[in-house]
Amino acid sequence: MAQRFQMIDRGSYFESVDEIPEPHAFNAHVRAGESETRIVRFEEHEHHEHGASHRDNNMRAAVVHVMADAAVSVLVIVGLLLARAFGWLWMDPVADLIGAFVIASWSYGLIRNTGAILLDMTPDKILKADGDHVKDLHLWRLGPGHLGAILCVSTTKQRNSAFYHSKLAGFSSLSHVTIEVETA
Repeated sequence: MAQRFQMIDRGSYFESVDEIPEPHAFNAHVRAGESETRIVRFEEHEHHEHGASHRDNNMRAAVVHVMADAAVSVLVIVGLLLARAFGWLWMDPVADLIGAFVIASWSYGLIRNTGAILLDMTPDKILKADGDHVKDLHLWRLGPGHLGAILCVSTTKQRNSAFYHSKLAGFSSLSHVTIEVETA
């Protein structure tokens, strides 16, 4: 299926005027001028070994819910069987307490990760060293496992944006980064 998207030249990259639907893997016929057309293959960026769903908190919440239900059900069955076989009536409440702890532990991890997203928490300590300071930072989610960032760094050293791109290269979820450097 062929689709057309109008692009805007942003200097070092092109931006689509229209939203490009998922999946973000396609062949683009890029026309520069009237006569020159090139075919360019676009694909999703590499993800961690767990794939994009690992970073999708909606999918993670569903998996945690199903796993918690299964774990608690198994614990309750084991508790009831032990209570019946050995007369250990205390096993049922113990299984319930263990199940509550498992659910609370998984829920805490999910709340911590989604809270960090909602509060726009970013790991910026890597740029606050050796006379550098992040003056302005804009970070937004492009999709599951993909972040875009625009930042302005003030530095006392003679450094260019490539230096800071290399510092941020360890954050594989940063799919598109624009850096402005001001030398103080």
